[in-house]
Amino acid sequence: MTDSSIPVISATGLFTPDDSISNEELVASFNAYVDITNRENAQAIAAGEMEELQHSSVEFIEKASGIKSRFVLSKDPILDPEIMCPRLPERPNEEISVLAEIGVKAAKQALERAGRKPEDVDAVLCACSNLQRAYPAIAVEIQDALGMQDCFGFDMNVACSSATFGMQTAADYIRSGSARSVLVINPEICSGHLNWRDRDSHFIFGDVATAILIEAKDIAPAQHWEIVGTKLKTQFSNNIRNNFGFLNRTHPESRDDRDKLFVQEGRKVFKEVVPMVATMINEQIERLGLETAELRRLWLHQANAGMNRLIAQRVLGHEASDDESPTVLDTYANTSSAGSIIAFHKHSDDLEEGDLGLICSFGAGYSAGTVFVRKHG
Repeated sequence: MTDSSIPVISATGLFTPDDSISNEELVASFNAYVDITNRENAQAIAAGEMEELQHSSVEFIEKASGIKSRFVLSKDPILDPEIMCPRLPERPNEEISVLAEIGVKAAKQALERAGRKPEDVDAVLCACSNLQRAYPAIAVEIQDALGMQDCFGFDMNVACSSATFGMQTAADYIRSGSARSVLVINPEICSGHLNWRDRDSHFIFGDVATAILIEAKDIAPAQHWEIVGTKLKTQFSNNIRNNFGFLNRTHPESRDDRDKLFVQEGRKVFKEVVPMVATMINEQIERLGLETAELRRLWLHQANAGMNRLIAQRVLGHEASDDESPTVLDTYANTSSAGSIIAFHKHSDDLEEGDLGLICSFGAGYSAGTVFVRKHG
């Protein structure tokens, strides 16, 4: 294989919203909503017609998830007990969409770090868990906003694994010669699909955008990450689901039901996904002819601290240190497909020539993706 067909990560980019919500702020808002709701429905609760809502707590959130705060695009409405939802005004068609806007910001940073101009890029993949509209593609809008003329783009959605699925797609373009430089962009406005009034999940998500520039090795910057191997896996499950879609309007009776937002059976997800992902990683290590002892760092999907701890332990054979498996979950919360990319973006510069690492995602679908990378330069 020549350098022109070897895919590498040339650079990554990250956009972080200005506003963050702490657990303390979130709990105060949620508990105020609970008190208002219980007071307004006191008679129905007393008659046994409605269950009394229970308070949340900082301790409950941090024990359940490891999350301490999250960045959001629209803070005040989320914390308003009368709203508890982001407010992002609809923009005219002539103005860039909010999803494309944050994707462009991450993309520009990745291009700058790689010393690339937009016209150097052959393809744009917008890979995320929720797309703002059906068409035209957000990827094509990003392409237009960046001024890329001789280029193509498309959207893809594999929920929390969208980034790694996009990375393998981009790597395959490089391997086949279909493209030389590909931007994979992951704009995640997860605050929009979260039910902020659900005690079991109101703390889970945050907003962010990441970008990964994948190129042929022969045109990459001196310092880059060679993609050693990729592996994708899907397995159908209803344990993480979001039923929002264009067909909801055909059944208005259920159009606003709770399942039109994020819902999950958390304990089932934990029990089923941990062994699936750990087995997948270990099998891929063997398939690529690698040794577990070579793995310098794991950049795992940032959904739950307990899941990451168990997966890392089953792969490494011991409890991973913060250096071996860094976390951004505490400050960013779950950012769906962007989580493992944030971890890589923030915790990869210190690795040395020849170090081996793993970018790994897992989530709804179920879906899982592994991208083994080795540092050069």
